[in-house]
Amino acid sequence: MPASSHQQRILTAILAVGLVALALWQGGVFVLAVLMAVCALGQWEFTAMFRPGAQHKALRITGVALGAAMLLAAKFGGAPASLWALAGAFWFLALRYLMRYSARQQDADFTDELVLMAGMFYLPLMLQFCLALSTLEIILVLLSTAMSDTAAYYSGTFFGKTKIWPQVSPKKSWAGSIGGFAGCVAAVTVYGAMLGDAPLPMWLLLGAVLNVGAQMGDFFESALKRRLSVKDSGTLLPGHGGLLDRIDSLLLALPCYALFKQAIPLFP
Repeated sequence: MPASSHQQRILTAILAVGLVALALWQGGVFVLAVLMAVCALGQWEFTAMFRPGAQHKALRITGVALGAAMLLAAKFGGAPASLWALAGAFWFLALRYLMRYSARQQDADFTDELVLMAGMFYLPLMLQFCLALSTLEIILVLLSTAMSDTAAYYSGTFFGKTKIWPQVSPKKSWAGSIGGFAGCVAAVTVYGAMLGDAPLPMWLLLGAVLNVGAQMGDFFESALKRRLSVKDSGTLLPGHGGLLDRIDSLLLALPCYALFKQAIPLFP
């Protein structure tokens, strides 16, 4: 008997948690490998949403390669190298467009270059924040977004009637938003109280900040899919849709955490 969508959702989540836990336990190159894989798959999905069809395969491969270069630059060269990689990507895309334009003007669409550049900001630029975080910090951010998504899903499913922003995301409700906020704040506060070094009010504030970032990432992804008339970003994860459907909240929560920790020490 085939598994229901909800069963597939749970099984996929368990497998994903196991893979991430193994990478964090091993550390070092294993964390980088997972980040590279997430970035590559995400870049592929992101580009495919804008440019579907086999004829755009080269464009997707270009996006994957640029994302990998940026993550590797951040890992081995730090923030300055990451900025150089981003600048280099822009020069590469500009040159790519000029060559296509000079060869056949009517086939040169600068939208392709804009899609690739947007993907650089959306994925590797955000994921590289993980490279500067400890294992405890990575777990915290992952936990905050997972609890935000899970609590929002169930509270919205059972109690969601009034929609919060139907023009952007027709399914998201006030009940789901409030439930996700409460779940995120509770998870971050408990985690911080057990393992952190900051006063309790700071963990409450951090939970709120991370949830705002998570919900903003969720809304952005929803608006993007709505604009492009796609239901999911892909089909990679059974019961969930695409990879971007699962990490959209994480992508904007990561810079929120990185900024917060600069102002307030959180761990010993």
